[in-house]
Amino acid sequence: MNRFDYRVSRSRRSAKLAMLAAGAALSAVAISGCGAGQIAQTAMQQSAVDGNQSGVKNVALRNVHIQALQTGDYLRPGATVDLVLVAVNQSPDVSDKLLGITTDIGKVTVSGDATLPPSGVLFVGQNGQPKKADDAIEAADSVKATIALSKPITNGPNYDVTFNFEKAGSVSVAVPISAPEPAKH
Repeated sequence: MNRFDYRVSRSRRSAKLAMLAAGAALSAVAISGCGAGQIAQTAMQQSAVDGNQSGVKNVALRNVHIQALQTGDYLRPGATVDLVLVAVNQSPDVSDKLLGITTDIGKVTVSGDATLPPSGVLFVGQNGQPKKADDAIEAADSVKATIALSKPITNGPNYDVTFNFEKAGSVSVAVPISAPEPAKH
């Protein structure tokens, strides 16, 4: 091998190493840039429980469901079912009030004082017996909401129910049916 061949061979090796290094650097930039500016999949996930992530302005609605024991294929028009939920006023200084509830499956009748005091909780359809309430939050009087069905409903699909609040406004919630809890002896 002459002196010139040695230089060409060395130059080719250096060029190959430089190209490999540049390729590795570009790959690293491309791979790291793929996730830049992205929102994690879990950052925007909703709860798997229907009726559990709803609300409007300072009012959060939790555990919203139609409580009914279904013994056939459908609950028939003319039947009366209870609407159950917990409304939480997240404002520390402004009260609100549930003015009414509407749905296309029947007429909703609300009875009781539906006022939501600041930082208060309103239990709807739980007979004044909340299962658990945070000691730091005082619960307002419970109210009852019943739906006189004008359409057949069944377990599985969710039904649109709109809640109208005096200050917070309106919010529609997709509401499932759930069976009542068995009586404790």
